Amino acid sequence: MIEVGSDVKEFQVGNRVISNGPHAEVVSVPKNLVARIPDSVSYEEASFTVVGAIALQGIRLIKPTFGETIVVVGLGLIGLIAAQLLKANGCKVIGIDPDEKKLKIADEWGLTVVNAGAADPVKVVQNQTDQTGADAVLITASTKSNDVIKQSAQMSRKRGRIVLVGVIGLDIDRSDFYEKELSFQVSCSYGPGRYDANYEQKGEDYPLPFVRWTEKRNFEAILHAIETGNVNVKPLITERIPLADFNHIYKEISDSDSIASILEYPTDQKEAEFYKKSVISVTPDKIKPGRANIAIIGAGNFAQAMILPALKKAEAPLKYLVSSGGLSSTQLAKKYEIERSGTDYRAVLEDNSVKGVLISTRHNLHASMVISALDAGKHVFVEKPLALNPKELDEIIEAKKASAKSVMVGFNRRFSPHIQKMRELVGNHPGPMNIIATMNAGHIPQDSWVQDMEIGGGRILGEACHYVDLISCLTGSLVKSVYMQALGEQPVENTDNASIILKYKNGSLGVVNYFANGHKSYSKERVEIYYQEKNLILDNFRKLYGYGYGESSFSNRILKTKQDKGHNEQFKQLVNNWECGGEPLIAFPEIVNSTSATFAALESLRTGEEVTF
Repeated sequence: MIEVGSDVKEFQVGNRVISNGPHAEVVSVPKNLVARIPDSVSYEEASFTVVGAIALQGIRLIKPTFGETIVVVGLGLIGLIAAQLLKANGCKVIGIDPDEKKLKIADEWGLTVVNAGAADPVKVVQNQTDQTGADAVLITASTKSNDVIKQSAQMSRKRGRIVLVGVIGLDIDRSDFYEKELSFQVSCSYGPGRYDANYEQKGEDYPLPFVRWTEKRNFEAILHAIETGNVNVKPLITERIPLADFNHIYKEISDSDSIASILEYPTDQKEAEFYKKSVISVTPDKIKPGRANIAIIGAGNFAQAMILPALKKAEAPLKYLVSSGGLSSTQLAKKYEIERSGTDYRAVLEDNSVKGVLISTRHNLHASMVISALDAGKHVFVEKPLALNPKELDEIIEAKKASAKSVMVGFNRRFSPHIQKMRELVGNHPGPMNIIATMNAGHIPQDSWVQDMEIGGGRILGEACHYVDLISCLTGSLVKSVYMQALGEQPVENTDNASIILKYKNGSLGVVNYFANGHKSYSKERVEIYYQEKNLILDNFRKLYGYGYGESSFSNRILKTKQDKGHNEQFKQLVNNWECGGEPLIAFPEIVNSTSATFAALESLRTGEEVTF
């Protein structure tokens, strides 16, 4: 362990630890996914901890008692570890597999073994249990066949337990389970806490008196079992492969008879330095000299689906693609002919040839990365939102004061041809107007990171801000007060069913309706302008209608396109602006005003009062 977070007290620099982090020389892992390695356990042995925890969680669901007969179907890596753990629990263990090599290992450990290709497993188990049947069956096999689940039911005693750890066909015969009143459960990975963002990412532990075995405590239990000799993983190592030849393992994995393959990291200093690089060359010499190179930070779904295609269309000089998942960013870099792939955005900021940084990470990282980029003398484009709270916004404002570089937020809708046409029609000085912007946003589960106020900031901050900016763009004014109400008797801050009333300095009035409870067949977005006895109605960024402009010169439908929310035009102008200079695409005070308005909306929801600023 080379570094620990300021709030982490149970670990110190220099501790030997394991985690479920990715294959890498250096990884950053939340504290609940890390366990300390006992002194007598080698790193090689400790590498089995996470896999062992998968086996252990399946066993915990079976709830074996001393003296019971437990069948393990599938003696691969997880199955062989599970068999040892069950034996250590005082159980009689019967292992089933068609591979004689694996059966031999289990036999040497004193287990009863059955070759599934040479004998009838059901009959063997019945004979081994005096025709009573197994108390429980742990399935660690991987097959598309339904035979495993059927045989597991047939070899079980009445009211026996079956737990699935592996992946098998699950066309269950009701009569097999009905007559014996069998129970069946699927095991979820390492144990309680898995896939719970509060536990895994935020470090919020479950209280031990109520949840005795979490995934971290399962890690520790496996390490203790290895330390005491109750689990012996050394016989499971069947090959050691240099990291440079990693493809050998994965290419042959479906046909390999290996049980455990150890990846060996290089000891040669020159080779080791190559793997330690945070940036690697992918498609060199793709950018013409002298261009304003761009670095993209974040390679998530939105970057893949929208940002990268738009930048490619704009012929942007993309030099870096940086992501925490090095492999995914490298693959995308190859696809979009980006020169370099990396995992550390700080290395990118040191490159003087990079003129602009485009940030598309999770929202809680936006503010700090914007400030770092400005401090490094880079132009910044950040996907909305700019910040998650007023303190972050204030820090960005201070950083911007000290920098001559521009800050742009991905308020792409104002670049749509439909919005440009609306602005043309209303003119430069339309006077006060009423604008209603409605978003039929659709449902996002509450456990999504977007809904987490600390990580995503909720959908009002993260998405409704688009419409605050859009109304500001159409009115040509700044917000001066905000009032928000939300659906339900006691709405929460991360509500996604709310109406926001915006009062503008020029007297205009805007309403943002952000709703997640509508039907998906209805238009997702709709903008209506009422002014000077005229109307402009935009439907889903496909069709623009006008009323009151004179039937002789206008039909009601003014403009029809494929859906165009302005992404392509936004990035085209951004690339040109960074290379050629000129006024910012959106004035920074407007960006600050729109961001402040969303903070005010949440404050209004909390207080029930209009917020003026």
